[in-house]
Amino acid sequence: MTARSGPRRADFWLYFGGQLVSTVGSAFTMFALPLLVYKLTGSPTDLALTMAANMLPYLLFGLAFGAIADRVDRRRMMIAVDLARAAVIAVLPVLYLAGSLTVTWVYAVAFVQASLGILFDSGEFAAIPSLVRQADLVTANGRIMAATSAGQVAGPVVAGVLVSFLAPASLLIVDAATFVVSALTLVTIRRSFNPPSDGTARADEDSVVRRLARDVREGLGYVWRHPVLRSISVMMALINFFAATTLAQLAFFAKTALHASDSQVGWMFAAGAAGVVVVGSMAGRLRRHLSFPVVALGALIVSGLALVGMGLTHAYAVAVVLWAVSSGFGMLLNINTAALRQAIVPNRLLGRVMSVASVLAWSAIPLGALAGAAVMQATDVSVVYAGIGAIDALIAAAFWLSPIRYGDRYLAEDSAPDPG
Repeated sequence: MTARSGPRRADFWLYFGGQLVSTVGSAFTMFALPLLVYKLTGSPTDLALTMAANMLPYLLFGLAFGAIADRVDRRRMMIAVDLARAAVIAVLPVLYLAGSLTVTWVYAVAFVQASLGILFDSGEFAAIPSLVRQADLVTANGRIMAATSAGQVAGPVVAGVLVSFLAPASLLIVDAATFVVSALTLVTIRRSFNPPSDGTARADEDSVVRRLARDVREGLGYVWRHPVLRSISVMMALINFFAATTLAQLAFFAKTALHASDSQVGWMFAAGAAGVVVVGSMAGRLRRHLSFPVVALGALIVSGLALVGMGLTHAYAVAVVLWAVSSGFGMLLNINTAALRQAIVPNRLLGRVMSVASVLAWSAIPLGALAGAAVMQATDVSVVYAGIGAIDALIAAAFWLSPIRYGDRYLAEDSAPDPG
């Protein structure tokens, strides 16, 4: 982002700071929730069900919520969602203190949190192109992903220390507080996250349901007719079906294959986030020197091979390093595909295209997480991790000659003056 970006640059950094703070709290939850489920049940199936509860809302509400995000004031919507998420996540520590917490409540909170997250993510996907120039999309997404993961480095480490004398459920109150901080930063930003002439104010005699259905059809049609967007969605669905298990079962893997303590589980989560910080901070530079398919699909190959190594080792320190590598390069793929979608899609369609892409790509996660848990119980957790890594590398090779290879055509630098 150049100096001439002016007010747009200042708004971006304000947004960046708010999300960094929020991410620290979310990192507490990312660490505490699977550990809480593990302590309540000790079952990989229950861990998979927690992941499924997080993903199911995308199947049920994803398309409609994306269409809603394109019809409302996105910034105000994100503020309201942040405040709602603060209230919802606080339910678990309250129930714990009351002695009423069960794993069913964990599933319910995960489901509601994920539902609210769809709305926030749809708004965020549209916010970034409003805050930076098209030429800076990869760099901006890389910085946000790196900041997100920087918070996720500190969060699990601090949480791993605190869990020695606090229950995992008690740590979730930090997440609630940071959602409030995120809402306050969004209140401070004055730039609209909507295009100047979007459809939020146009007269329409159709019912709300018909308007949403029409918007959903438009978003679905746009994604499916565009060969690059369609290829990315299919590829991500395949990746997520297999990769869902690696994150859902990370605490189980660390406990059973590596015999890790609670604090070492925290370090494991932090290592993955640290890998994203390091690799994500290089995303812009890598894109300036390498083509889109080399960066994106090459990153998936590296990520997969690191998972193979992780499944083959029983040394905790080696596994931590390999998880950092796998997480970092896996996120590099996400950074580049997100920027490509933002460059291709018109602003007025960003919310619903984001939700369409998420539904198509993430619909496989609940089934993948449950299938992975079943295979894990029938075989061995280490075998499953190594097998998933090999599959990731094969998926990257299979899509090397798909329309994704034309991504550079859409990410050409935009030298037009910044309107903001």
